[in-house]
Amino acid sequence: MATARKLATYDDLLAYPSEVKTEIFDGEIHTQPSPLPGHGRAQLALGRFVGGPFDGDTEGPDGWWILQEIDVRFEAHDVVRPDVVGWRRARLPDPWDKRPIDVVPDWICEVLSPSTEKVDRVRKLHLYARHGVPYYWLVDPAARVLEAFVLDGTQWRVAGSYDDTALARIPPFEAIELPVGRLFPPLPPPAP
Repeated sequence: MATARKLATYDDLLAYPSEVKTEIFDGEIHTQPSPLPGHGRAQLALGRFVGGPFDGDTEGPDGWWILQEIDVRFEAHDVVRPDVVGWRRARLPDPWDKRPIDVVPDWICEVLSPSTEKVDRVRKLHLYARHGVPYYWLVDPAARVLEAFVLDGTQWRVAGSYDDTALARIPPFEAIELPVGRLFPPLPPPAP
C-alpha cells in the first residue's frame, strides 16, 4: 500500500534559513541558488524606479507598497517569494511584521535567471493567474527585456514587451515613464 505524500506548508519553510529562497508549489518545496548580480541589479532598480514614485515619494503617485523577497501565501500548499511585489495600500494597509502575507498581490515581477526561468514563465504564470494577480512582469537581464502581462479574466494578455532602449509607461504604473535600460547592468564600452 502506497503512503500518501505529506504536502509542505509554510511551517516547513520555516525550517530553512531565511536567506535561502524557498517556495512551495502544490505542496512540494523548491529551493533556488543565489542570484547573479544582474538579477540583484534589476530588483534594486525596480525598487528605485517603480518603488520610488509609487511607494516612497510623497510627491509621486504613491498608494502602493513595493517590496522585495516577501513570502506570499496563496494557499496552504502554494507559497512563493517573488523578486519584487506590490500591493495597493487600500488592500494591504499594514504589511509590516507579517510573514507570510496572505493578501493576493496587485503586481508581481519576477527577474529571470537560468535556474528559475521555466518556473517563472510556466508554473508561476499559471499560479498567479489562478489566484487573480492582475499584473505580472518578467524581467530578463540576459536578454535586457521586460515583458508585461495583464490578467484578462483567467488568461494573461501581453501588455507589452520592452527592450533596453524603451522609455515606457507600463501597467499598472503608467503614471511614470520607466527607463527599461536602467534595470540592467551597463553595457560594456564598444571595442576600439
